[in-house]
Amino acid sequence: MTTVGDPSSGSSGTRELPLVTPGATDCPRILRVAGPLVEITCPPAVAMHDLVVLGAARLPGEVVAIHGDTATVEAYEYTGGLAPGHPAEPQGRPLSVRLAPDLLGGVFDGLLRPLTAIGDHLTASGATIGEPDRRAWPFTPRVSEGTPVAAGEVLGEIDAGVPLLLPVPPELSGEVTWIAAGGDHRSADVLAVVEGQEVSMAQSWPVRRPRPIARRLPADVPLNTGQRAVDLLFPVARGSTVAVPGGFGTGKTMLLQQIAKWCDADVIVYVGCGERGNEMADVIEELEELTDPRTGGRLAERTVTIANTSNMPMMAREAGVHTGATVAEYFRDMGLDVVLIADSTSRWAEALREFASRTGELPAEEGYPAGLASQLAAFYERAAAVRTLGGATGSVTVIGAVSPPGGDRTEPVTAHTERFVRCLWSLDRDLAYARHYPAVSWSESFSRDAPTLAAAHAQAGDAGWAERRGRVARQLAEADRLADLVGLVGITALPPRERISVLAGRLLREAAIQQNALSPADAYSAPEKTAALVEAVLTVIDRCLELVDSGIPPDAVEGADFTPLLRAREAAGPADTAPVTTARDTVLARLEEAA
Repeated sequence: MTTVGDPSSGSSGTRELPLVTPGATDCPRILRVAGPLVEITCPPAVAMHDLVVLGAARLPGEVVAIHGDTATVEAYEYTGGLAPGHPAEPQGRPLSVRLAPDLLGGVFDGLLRPLTAIGDHLTASGATIGEPDRRAWPFTPRVSEGTPVAAGEVLGEIDAGVPLLLPVPPELSGEVTWIAAGGDHRSADVLAVVEGQEVSMAQSWPVRRPRPIARRLPADVPLNTGQRAVDLLFPVARGSTVAVPGGFGTGKTMLLQQIAKWCDADVIVYVGCGERGNEMADVIEELEELTDPRTGGRLAERTVTIANTSNMPMMAREAGVHTGATVAEYFRDMGLDVVLIADSTSRWAEALREFASRTGELPAEEGYPAGLASQLAAFYERAAAVRTLGGATGSVTVIGAVSPPGGDRTEPVTAHTERFVRCLWSLDRDLAYARHYPAVSWSESFSRDAPTLAAAHAQAGDAGWAERRGRVARQLAEADRLADLVGLVGITALPPRERISVLAGRLLREAAIQQNALSPADAYSAPEKTAALVEAVLTVIDRCLELVDSGIPPDAVEGADFTPLLRAREAAGPADTAPVTTARDTVLARLEEAA
């Protein structure tokens, strides 16, 4: 017998397995190969979700069913060349990934194996699972020999571009018997010894098992995305959850890419699940070229990209979402704020449906497995603001795109997702086709975080945030209501104040809500610029209402030149407010001339 350790514990959780000797007649063997499904003889100690390597090529797979002395394995790779009689080696542990500082700036598949972007394609780089990186990072110890430590306590600091920590692994505690001196170290180097257990920068963790925390914290700190439609109308808190449903061509990928580029998180984990390979290659290329406004370096240096494109194996696509959550939790445990972007969860659900059909599971709505809702809930549940075992605070914010077929919001993936998320940014096809970016529908979206974040803005000195948000939402709703009447009877048939409400809706949409993702000045909008634009538009609207109430004909007000206000968002820099104030005053002066 041989003992296989559970990598999640570092020193405990061992399980005994029969010794597997390649070529031995009594080792587990492949019985049948049916595409990615492989049946093997089952040793007594094999459990569900155990990792198994198949054949001489050592293809990885996962146990998905056990029937008596036969186990069914779903392979993570193409099974060409496998045949009955070939060896199968159970690994005695679930699918686990290697977590280390060298993940930052890397591109990986769903099993966290490195990929290389070549032209319009993503290809394997030749590295294997668990292969250590050859780079070195400065390490500074924070404890001395003889210090008693508990699980999660910090042993030292690592400078990897992003400030990282070396914590005591979960389920390990005791006395520090040795600690490395400060200096440059590789991820595989032993940096400390605690109770006889070696600790390095790299650690392994099962992807389907959430990492432990001390406790959850209230999600009450806003995540600034730099997208005005989001930050103003449907804000999200750090540690919260967001769904972004939208049909083909509505701009889901563009919106998520902009959030990855501009949000104020410390680390971005971008999971491309089932997307086209050329799109993922474009995302990677843009991240490589983009300058990080926080550090002055490359944005890719604090981004982890997990790419499971549509031509990659289905089972690896299903695992990729869990892998992304595990990577996000790893950096969260360093006391960092992490944004996990999954594009898209619909492709992940399709992998679940395909997997369920192959294993003979009874289908539910539209062929999806009956456990679809539970799987979606478990994924979004991994988002949280937490107190780590070491006492630091960190968060994982999950943003998942949903691609309903034909834009049908009642299909199972969209309907179930809406039940579990705190925010919904629903993308409108008409807005997208009108080239309105971001095409977030103000009538079909919501944010359950808004009341909590209003208090956070007030404490930060912006007491008018909630009032601005409420006024904009009411004005847009009123303009939408009147749009149907205008289509029936014409704008001239409306009373003066209603005509100004229609004008107000257009000004808010074009001058404050809309952005230009390709403009250096408008791709990102700082909170102060967003507030200035909204205040400017609302001030102009108030003056228009005062004029028509005083007897000025609506035609005269509508005929005023509002161009400076409409152009202010691109005339002002990402954080500039002076050009916005100038544009507001110019338009107010022209209104007085029109009156």
